[in-house]
Amino acid sequence: MKTVTFSHRPRRRALAAIAAMVATAGLQVGCAHHRGDHRMHARGATPISAERLDRIAPVMKQQIDANAFPGAVSLLARDGRVVHLQAHGWQDAAKTKPMQTDAIFRLASMTKPIVTTAAMMLVEQGRMQLNDPITRWLPEFADVKVETPQGVVAPTRPVSVQDLMRHTSGLVYSGSTASPQIRDAYRRDNIESGEVDISADDMLRGLGKIPLAHQPGTFWEYGVSTDVLGLLIQRVAGKRLDLLLDEMLLRPLGMTDTAFWVPPDKAARLAEALDSDPQKATLLKAYRIDRAPTDGGYLKGGAGLVGTASDYLKFAQMIANGGQFEGRRYLSAKVIDFMLSDHTLGMGGTTQATTGPGYGFGLGFGIRSHPGMNWVPGSVGDATWSGAWGTTFWIDRQERLVGILMTQGPSTRVPSRMLYRTLVYGAVGG
Repeated sequence: MKTVTFSHRPRRRALAAIAAMVATAGLQVGCAHHRGDHRMHARGATPISAERLDRIAPVMKQQIDANAFPGAVSLLARDGRVVHLQAHGWQDAAKTKPMQTDAIFRLASMTKPIVTTAAMMLVEQGRMQLNDPITRWLPEFADVKVETPQGVVAPTRPVSVQDLMRHTSGLVYSGSTASPQIRDAYRRDNIESGEVDISADDMLRGLGKIPLAHQPGTFWEYGVSTDVLGLLIQRVAGKRLDLLLDEMLLRPLGMTDTAFWVPPDKAARLAEALDSDPQKATLLKAYRIDRAPTDGGYLKGGAGLVGTASDYLKFAQMIANGGQFEGRRYLSAKVIDFMLSDHTLGMGGTTQATTGPGYGFGLGFGIRSHPGMNWVPGSVGDATWSGAWGTTFWIDRQERLVGILMTQGPSTRVPSRMLYRTLVYGAVGG
């Protein structure tokens, strides 16, 4: 198995190995020592024990041996410097091909923060505002209604751009909504493009006729809000979503392996889930990444991207840096602070299924609101999200950390993401 990590000796050779692998990605690599105890420091931050990071590899091996997932890539950065990058286990379902650190993973809902960030760039440019009704660009929602216990009623106010960004629009996922009527309507009209393509126009026309599950701005419920946001910014910019993201974020950040599809020359790098995973077959039908985007089907701004750990670090580090990366500014520091604040305070609903307890939701990110309550350590204000295939990331600006775990284990994704965070924070100040 190919591994690269700072937690293996001799450290100079480990440093050189990581540097060779990520230099082309434009990321800094480094390891600081303090009185020979191999503890990595950031300026003014809690030291990280390299020896305690050594725990990651054997625990990942245990998970792989237990068939939680075939393999993984784990990455940790502090102040933009990669302090841990390691491939674990296998890339393929048959466990014959060693995992590589440049493996490509289905990001699923880790697409959402990227699309929301692009939308906030348009807000910052004055091309739309957060309190704009979405009907300004999506007239398909002009007559949308709301399902209530008393029957179907008119919304108390229009769905806003901000509602799409923070999942308070009343739009849901068919697999998790409590309403059988809304669930059946989503499936009948193929709103989520579950097994076959549906055009953007047909999706929006169908969705606009289905009642919202909640009054706008009153309840957080996960759903197709970011998919609709992606279609909205297509109309704002007059450009297809993949081209828009490439122009605004992916190409400038150097995220060369992040896209809505995997071209033939990169297909051998795609990581797989185990065939025994009970969710694999269903997810494969919904996440169709084997052909280039066309006008035949809408691009899922809430779930469609694939990418690598090193690519995603560039995006996450830009957010952690307050909106800039390698001398280029994407958003102002104040806008980033605003995005990484809780925008759901006092509303119903919970992000617990994804984040665990103690989190609210900002614009595109789950935001930790309490030092306790959660199942793993962290910092108040840390920002995170995860994907259905088994990917996760978080940004801890207090400790100046970015952590990323890439797996393809949909059925074990929640315990896997919590386990990795526990291992990382067990090395912070350890």
